[in-house]
Amino acid sequence: MLKKWLAGLLVLLMVAGVSAGSAGDVEAAVKKTEIIVSAAASLQDSLDKIAVQYEKQHPEIKLVFNYGASGTLQKQIEQGAPADLFFSAGDKQMNALVDKGLIADHKALLKNQLVAVVPSDSNTKLTTITDLTAPAFKKVAVGQPESVPAGQYAQQSLTAKKVWDTLQSKLVFAKDVRQVLSYVETGNADAGFVYKTDALTSNKVKIALTVGGHVHKAINYPVGIVKDSKHQAEAKAFYSYVQTAAASSVFTGYGFQLAK
Repeated sequence: MLKKWLAGLLVLLMVAGVSAGSAGDVEAAVKKTEIIVSAAASLQDSLDKIAVQYEKQHPEIKLVFNYGASGTLQKQIEQGAPADLFFSAGDKQMNALVDKGLIADHKALLKNQLVAVVPSDSNTKLTTITDLTAPAFKKVAVGQPESVPAGQYAQQSLTAKKVWDTLQSKLVFAKDVRQVLSYVETGNADAGFVYKTDALTSNKVKIALTVGGHVHKAINYPVGIVKDSKHQAEAKAFYSYVQTAAASSVFTGYGFQLAK
């Protein structure tokens, strides 16, 4: 009797051991590798869509996005914040990381255009940058030039037209280009400088003016692999994917131009 009881107990222990092992195998199989992507706020719509495509093809990968101003993201990477890839809305921020040896590989990916937007129901005339000095424009939103590339391009444009100093009392500074868009959408600014791609995402604003490329530096979007990435192979795979025709069609669908 005792032998039968011991035999039964042994079988139960063996089954429990197999079950526990199987559960561990299943858990290991579904565990995903997280790739942290620090990206300019203006890329959010396109990258979110690309992520859906990519994760469907690579179920073992989970893309985690950290959106913000390119300058802020640059500083985070310099300070050791975890990141596997960096998408910048300006050459300046990427070059700063390259110069410090923090980027393993990088390349120019996209181009954009700077535009001035106004609320969709606005009838105020805005055909040239100097029109912003008119009394009708009480608040003009721009990204913080120190950290937001769109703000730097806006500052360069306003300076070239000799109205940067004149507009100082009207300027409302934002933490990133999406906040500029929000200020204009909500009527907290009468006009704002954003990228064409941002303007196209909203039906609450309209493009009043496309800023000529001759009054600001070229708007380039480079992408790079962070040297300290703990997932170099996976980061490189996504880096390669955003350069494919499938990803390019998403970017151009949101108004970006491809870098040559």
